[in-house]
Amino acid sequence: MYDVKSMNADDFINHEEILESLEYAEQNKHNRELIEQILEKAKPKKTGRGVECAGLSHREASVLLACDIPEMNEKIYELAREIKQAFYGDRIVMFAPLYLSNYCVNKCVYCPYHMQNKEIPRKKLTQDEVRDEVIALQDMGHKRLAIESGEDPVNNPIEYILECINTIYSIKHKNGAIRRVNVNIAATTVENYRKLKEAGIGTYILFQETYHRESYEVLHPAGPKHNYCYHTEAMDRAMEGGIDDVGLGVLFGLDKYRYEFAGLLMHAEHLEAVHGVGPHTISVPRLRRASDIDPDVFDNGIDDDTFAKIVACIRIAVPYTGMIISTRESEECRAKVIGLGVSQISGGSRTSVGGYAGYSSEDRPHDTEQFDVSDQRTLDEVVKWLMDMGYIPSFCTACYREGRTGDRFMALCKVGQIQNCCHPNALLTLQEYLQDYASPETKKVGEALIDREIQNVPDPKRREKALDYLSRIRNGERDFRF
Repeated sequence: MYDVKSMNADDFINHEEILESLEYAEQNKHNRELIEQILEKAKPKKTGRGVECAGLSHREASVLLACDIPEMNEKIYELAREIKQAFYGDRIVMFAPLYLSNYCVNKCVYCPYHMQNKEIPRKKLTQDEVRDEVIALQDMGHKRLAIESGEDPVNNPIEYILECINTIYSIKHKNGAIRRVNVNIAATTVENYRKLKEAGIGTYILFQETYHRESYEVLHPAGPKHNYCYHTEAMDRAMEGGIDDVGLGVLFGLDKYRYEFAGLLMHAEHLEAVHGVGPHTISVPRLRRASDIDPDVFDNGIDDDTFAKIVACIRIAVPYTGMIISTRESEECRAKVIGLGVSQISGGSRTSVGGYAGYSSEDRPHDTEQFDVSDQRTLDEVVKWLMDMGYIPSFCTACYREGRTGDRFMALCKVGQIQNCCHPNALLTLQEYLQDYASPETKKVGEALIDREIQNVPDPKRREKALDYLSRIRNGERDFRF
């Protein structure tokens, strides 16, 4: 039986409820009156506290996703853009993945790290190698990392992950520092989540891969990850362990996208209902080619237009969440979905263990890549590209460092007030990047953007303070924040 507040995965991600929702969506995909009502419900509304959005249920959002009326789809895209602008403005947060180890005891049939793959060399970074990788990332200009690791209790125990986090935070190289470490590792215990919290992590990220239980168990035939409920209930354990911010995601292409979409939103609803805080981020990766993995074997792939529709509908349904897109996607695809809802992107990414240190921007190792990287531009190229499109690349980590996480972050974000901090913080961290890492051309474009955007800080006192901080950054000082 479907129960959004149940702590049992089969109840809050209920198969029958998803099937009924998809049938309802199919029956109403041409119901203009209902679609208009759903869109009206989701529109941003000004209140005494700011801007608020009601969001949508998984069933309502499924109707929008199923809709194939061209003019109604345009209204869906228009609303997604409006909501994205209301909550995140033109800011795009930058990050990079850091792969620590590809040792893994699972047999996931879509991942090249599966234990039966003999084509890839197995590698685990030493702490000295972690240091080298972090320095290379700092020299690019990154301030925020997402660490990745295969599941192997012998080679990658929690103690190893914690040691790596400590090493990452300890490295101060020139003007560089990693100010936020997000963690994408396998589902674990409440005790281990407490240890991650004590280590000072940012967001704990775990992709569900697929919410279709039968498919999940086929795709994960052996290893700890085979346990569907243990994996699906991980976010509840993470929050019990004190982690404020968690990130959801599915791997589109493994099962039917409408099923995954409904399950993803049901998971978000569950977190909100039980913990009072929905997902801090939602990621939307698509299956990609990799060593020993042929995506054409899977018959649930989605085209770019469908992918963009999914992004838009997630943004409307869960207006407050950050949305992440990686370098799995091409430059063209990323440009399209940024306007529809994406608020965080990676840049200059390597998906190999030890893929940064010792390699030029044109040269990258491929033997331990987790997936093919479609967007292979440097961070500097991505930063300039964003600015040329009118976006503000942000390296900000202030909310995390100021304690604006979990329900405190959501309380501000849900009424649009977080922009009072985020907009000037984005400009300050962009100025740091321009001073320390940007090419002359990128710096010229960025300086002009900052000069324009600083005038859009509405509060005169805050604007004056931000101008002072910008001047001090240009004179060599670092790490100011609101």
